[in-house]
Amino acid sequence: MVQEPDGAPVALVTGAGRGLGREIARQLAGRDCRVVVLDIDPASAQESATLAGNGAQARAIDLTAPDGPQAAVDAAVAAFGRLDVLVNNAGYGGIEAFLDMTAALWDRTLAINLKALALTTAAAGRVMRDQRSGRIVNITSPAARMALPNYTAYAASKAGVDAVTRAAAVALAPYGVLVNSLSPGMMDTEMQRSTEAVLARVEGRDDLDAFLAERTRRIPLGRRVEPEEVAQGIVWLALDAPAYVTAERLNFTGGMDKD
Repeated sequence: MVQEPDGAPVALVTGAGRGLGREIARQLAGRDCRVVVLDIDPASAQESATLAGNGAQARAIDLTAPDGPQAAVDAAVAAFGRLDVLVNNAGYGGIEAFLDMTAALWDRTLAINLKALALTTAAAGRVMRDQRSGRIVNITSPAARMALPNYTAYAASKAGVDAVTRAAAVALAPYGVLVNSLSPGMMDTEMQRSTEAVLARVEGRDDLDAFLAERTRRIPLGRRVEPEEVAQGIVWLALDAPAYVTAERLNFTGGMDKD
């Protein structure tokens, strides 16, 4: 990977104000990357940048705005002069029963999880094309390959992420740019907790603890994955994976997703 003159890659992490995104930013900074922490909430972005250290910069940008994806990439290039790594982590997990689905939920889910990701990938791809190097990591989900009647918009958006990942990998391969995805299993993050609480209500489950324990028992390894573990996989794809690895989907699901 071509890097800055001082040897430090420049990384942009979206949705990095909390949870997994914050941990990704922290680990990339720990590997001497110059990190731009992106989140829609400026205070959360700044807190993550401070925790990451190594001169990480915070930027507050709405990726669903028409100019948001390009502005995000421009911010990274303006901060550090180039862009070597993009991690598309921003996401939204709305829950609705299939027969009660609304246009509002579909619009929000696809805008954040799919359209913003695709356009940010294209914007970063143009920079990396000119550099003749770069790595893009997209966050997908086991939901993309499951039948989830109360989670349909989210599952569809992540199936779209898989399609975008493959298309981008082929489009950018001639320029030495690698595009891969990682599929995390169930994590103990704010997004996961809030999503499962809503899912329990939609499914008529009053005992949330029992509901969560039941879901955890479905995992062959018998436990949920830690954000730190998922971030390690993302950092591997971003910095360490062989230069022949592209258009791949790395499963971090404890054996749930076996394809």
